[in-house]
Amino acid sequence: MDWQPDEQGLQQVLQLLKDSQSPNTATQRIVQDKLKQLNQFPDFNNYLIFVLTRLKSEDEPTRSLSGLILKNNVKAHYQSFPPPVADFIKQECLNNIGDASSLIRATIGILITTIASKGELQMWPELLPQLCNLLNSEDYNTCEGAFGALQKICEDSSELLDSDALNRPLNIMIPKFLQFFKHCSPKIRSHAIACVNQFIMDRAQALMDNIDTFIEHLFALAVDDDPEVRKNVCRALVMLLEVRIDRLIPHMHSIIQYMLQRTQDHDENVALEACEFWLTLAEQPICKEVLASHLVQLIPILVNGMKYSEIDIILLKGDVEEDEAVPDSEQDIKPRFHKSRTVTLPHEAERPDGSEDAEDDDDDDALSDWNLRKCSAAALDVLANVFREELLPHLLPLLKGLLFHPEWVVKESGILVLGAIAEGCMQGMVPYLPELIPHLIQCLSDKKALVRSIACWTLSRYAHWVVSQPPDMHLKPLMTELLKRILDGNKRVQEAACSAFATLEEEACTELVPYLSYILDTLVFAFGKYQHKNLLILYDAIGTLADSVGHHLNQPEYIQKLMPPLIQKWNELKDEDKDLFPLPSCPPRLMSVISGHRPHPHAHHLCFCIGLPWACSPLTLAPMYTQHPEQYEAPDKDFMIVALDLLSGLAEGLGGHVEQLVARSNIMTLLFQCMQDSMPEVRQSSFALLGDLTKACFIHVKPCIGTTLLTPAVPRFMPILGTNLNPEFISVCNNATWAIGEICMQMGAEMQPYVQMVLNNLVEIINRPNTPKTLLENTGRLTSSSAIPAITIGRLGYVCPQEVAPMLQQFIRPWCTSLRNIRDNEEKDSAFRGICMMIGVNPGGVVQDFIFFCDAVASWVSPKDDLRDMFYKILHGFKDQVGEDNWQQFSEQFPPLLKERLAAFYGV
Repeated sequence: MDWQPDEQGLQQVLQLLKDSQSPNTATQRIVQDKLKQLNQFPDFNNYLIFVLTRLKSEDEPTRSLSGLILKNNVKAHYQSFPPPVADFIKQECLNNIGDASSLIRATIGILITTIASKGELQMWPELLPQLCNLLNSEDYNTCEGAFGALQKICEDSSELLDSDALNRPLNIMIPKFLQFFKHCSPKIRSHAIACVNQFIMDRAQALMDNIDTFIEHLFALAVDDDPEVRKNVCRALVMLLEVRIDRLIPHMHSIIQYMLQRTQDHDENVALEACEFWLTLAEQPICKEVLASHLVQLIPILVNGMKYSEIDIILLKGDVEEDEAVPDSEQDIKPRFHKSRTVTLPHEAERPDGSEDAEDDDDDDALSDWNLRKCSAAALDVLANVFREELLPHLLPLLKGLLFHPEWVVKESGILVLGAIAEGCMQGMVPYLPELIPHLIQCLSDKKALVRSIACWTLSRYAHWVVSQPPDMHLKPLMTELLKRILDGNKRVQEAACSAFATLEEEACTELVPYLSYILDTLVFAFGKYQHKNLLILYDAIGTLADSVGHHLNQPEYIQKLMPPLIQKWNELKDEDKDLFPLPSCPPRLMSVISGHRPHPHAHHLCFCIGLPWACSPLTLAPMYTQHPEQYEAPDKDFMIVALDLLSGLAEGLGGHVEQLVARSNIMTLLFQCMQDSMPEVRQSSFALLGDLTKACFIHVKPCIGTTLLTPAVPRFMPILGTNLNPEFISVCNNATWAIGEICMQMGAEMQPYVQMVLNNLVEIINRPNTPKTLLENTGRLTSSSAIPAITIGRLGYVCPQEVAPMLQQFIRPWCTSLRNIRDNEEKDSAFRGICMMIGVNPGGVVQDFIFFCDAVASWVSPKDDLRDMFYKILHGFKDQVGEDNWQQFSEQFPPLLKERLAAFYGV
């Protein structure tokens, strides 16, 4: 029997829906409270669907709002809906998918896909057949409503639709969708393409079986009058280029010609979708072959797309030249989230040659949305990397006209072009740079702020070449003008100049030493000018300067210039001010420069009077909240992570000098609390800090390693470290493992009681198949995350060989393969000493995998003499044990390079 509402109840619900559209905050609060009350009654959802589907006399916004509230209830509570309520809602959706209002149809479609996403595709077997049948309706509204719902289902459940769980409905749906590519309604055609597009990247078998028909239908729609149809055609071709290029190659010439036209489409959404084609094509091996003859057409199109549109200029406030006194609004300041520290091995985390910082994006951060200008610039960038100097004959004739054009918008686009090709075409551009760099430096003084800002970015792309020339030729003029722009009256220019100067600092390094006084005067003056957002970039520029010039900054006059304003800014830092998260990372970078053999008074002040109290404040709140949640607010976990990482930075920067800081604090107790936090990122930073404190002042860490009879109340770190050796949280596990290794090196033989607490977990981790990667980058190569467990196992064996050696056979092979790619360093040294000592205790444990040990030994470039002797004795001992003939037979398995290295270095 059909459900009917109580009239009085219906009126209450309608009034609630009307009130919820009120802008009044108090009214909104009352509405939310009332909604919570009504959600206690399951048939409240019947009222909501009734208003959405049956009350056609009500206005559309009220009906739609009723459906959206119901959608939220479905997301939150659908599993607890009584079956009659759930059935009524589903039936009403299917019966009214063809509502005369497009807004109501869309709302019902959203509701259907939300129900489907709650696992109901399997429990609602009639849904897909009914929607597909409704596509055949002669009523446009019914067909469009059904297609809208199907499109949302395809977007949300693409994998499930191609699975055995639903008996592969795509086998019926894909051919059905293809029929509607020729429908008379552009909206229906667009829905049909969008539905099929959802299955391209996953290579759904039902689509692959119909791939030629699909492509044929796409070609037929290539010149469709409707921009949404053209956009979906372009999107399909871009995806097919990635997954089924074999089917496109016979038609590639025609497709390229089509995309050249669409990249100039009067509808920017279509042009943007088409422009993605060039980015994807650049990644294909056939790019050079198929595109070379079209560059003469393509390059001018991309260059033209790099001009700011009128709407861009309005959004960027391009006509505002001076705005430095205008405080940043909330939307000006992007949320910044501090990234918890992950330990990396020394010499394993350098940036790969030629890689770019994330900030090198290009230009207009305020236009955060991907647009045609950005896509065109990115396409030119990647194509420059494919074609290199071959691109220049098509570009250089255009560049001269652009760079010297009287219209600033055109000139600005030319400067962007020059920056976009910097990486790919650098060699070919070198002959022109002596003329171009002075012109770009001159553009830093242009009257238009957007020209000045893009000139900063483009010059930063050529910083490497500038630094390679005699300093007076280009470096000094560029540095002088960039410093002026750092003090520009326009905030966008300040930002671009500061970022560009940070890049110049990285390239120039000690070349900047003669100008340090002038540089510091400028950066310090900027403290007084900058608004909130640009201060973040200024801190980074100061930190980068410290990294780049190193001990040259450790002069009293320089420190006296820099530290007082930095301390003043830190004092102004509000505890809740997340947007200043980069500030805590700046002083430790300076600290490592100015601490030297004896801490400078400013370093002492920054640590004792500012750094430690600031860092400990959020850490202190955590246990207080745990004990008395009714009295204290929950601590902000982001701030806890920043505080832990600040303390890590101070420990790393000050080294042994941090001992006084720790002695006068309760850091160890706070650290003990943080190591047990429920949030993985807090534990991750806690273990990094523990490792840094172990290296810097183990005298304070040692009493907390484990409980003794004399100090039962002291924090116990080692059991917590053992329980966090869980590779499901790879960064937490990584840092805990590293901290154990550092503790080993300090504890020596006293580590013995804790070996069994951690060893089994470490062996299990190192033997895990498909070990995930960590951030141990090595000029483009990723090192398996088993490298740090391997080093820690080696260090355990170094200090406690008798305890670890019996398990040698269980880990020797992955241990060797993990460390063979690690460059020579102190951590690798201690780990290999450990493995050698374990082989001495249990030589039988290495016999079956001795070839892997040989390979690992050969990975050393220059081991210390005593370590080389250890390798020599083990290799020759094994050779003597098996005899000359057996050794010859065994060594025949060696790759030629391994055989050469062992013979040359160890005489075996």
